[in-house]
Amino acid sequence: MKKRFFALTLAVAGLLAAPLAQAAPIKLRLAHSSSEADSQHIALVHFAERVKTRSNGELEVQIFGNSALGNDNTVLSGTRGGTIDMVLVGNPYYTGLMPVLNVLDLPYLFTDAQQAYRVLDGEVGQKLLDQFEQFQLKGLAFWEVGFRSLANNKRAVNKAEDLRGLKIRTTPNPAHIRAFQLLGANPQPMPLSEVYPALESGALDGHENPPIIMLATKMHEVQKHVSLTRHAYTAMPLSMNKAKFDRLSAEHQAILREEAKAAAGFQREYNASNEAKAIEELRSHGVQVVETPDTDSLRAVVQEETRKLYTDKHGDELLKAIEATQ
Repeated sequence: MKKRFFALTLAVAGLLAAPLAQAAPIKLRLAHSSSEADSQHIALVHFAERVKTRSNGELEVQIFGNSALGNDNTVLSGTRGGTIDMVLVGNPYYTGLMPVLNVLDLPYLFTDAQQAYRVLDGEVGQKLLDQFEQFQLKGLAFWEVGFRSLANNKRAVNKAEDLRGLKIRTTPNPAHIRAFQLLGANPQPMPLSEVYPALESGALDGHENPPIIMLATKMHEVQKHVSLTRHAYTAMPLSMNKAKFDRLSAEHQAILREEAKAAAGFQREYNASNEAKAIEELRSHGVQVVETPDTDSLRAVVQEETRKLYTDKHGDELLKAIEATQ
């Protein structure tokens, strides 16, 4: 009798232990190239915490920043291939797969951040995210790099002519490259992780990024001048390996989608609240800041030509839909 009772006790204990054994969290490796001081990393930490809380610990997002798993192109490719689960990189790195996304990087496309958010969070943005699936990716939400401004070591940039001859790091987006060519600069696309040493060695004269990113990546150590040109807005899709996403439960999928969108809002608010502070801190490091450059002179050179470059290849339907969103 005692033996049977003992055996029954073990059986019950085994049944109770089975769910515990199956409760190990699903770990999702997420890669990005930014430093821990940047809003992208800060918002990702917030995102990971929210996902863990809402899933009762069943989902665990592990963040690998500072290009720890490779540069932007490498981690995007790794996410498509399934060696990395999630990725946050700038929109220009997706355009090699989906050239239609080039529209989002056109110079002076958005009048302000709120228009960009209405486009990216609305029908246009969702249609673009849906296209990720044909490239083994699940687009979750549009985060942001933000409005780009210009930094360089040679001179203050007050007007379009001041850019002539400068070697400027750009993204690989054709519109960015063409814009700087039109301005007489020498655009040189390269991953963010390579920019600081290139500036330090003199291989580059300057680069373009939002002030918050300039500060977070310590570009003030190798740049003397910043002009707040705000010449292009760059979105930053958060995406996931589609096969991995499809294997998750409907509940877990919903948590990731919802928290990705919520964290996009968190990051945008952080950027808006901290940009002025970042500019002042750049000044405190000795950077000369031109707050009101002649952006009309820049726009006159680049806007029409870069739009034509896009519409000749992709038509104007998407561009018109964006411009109609006010």
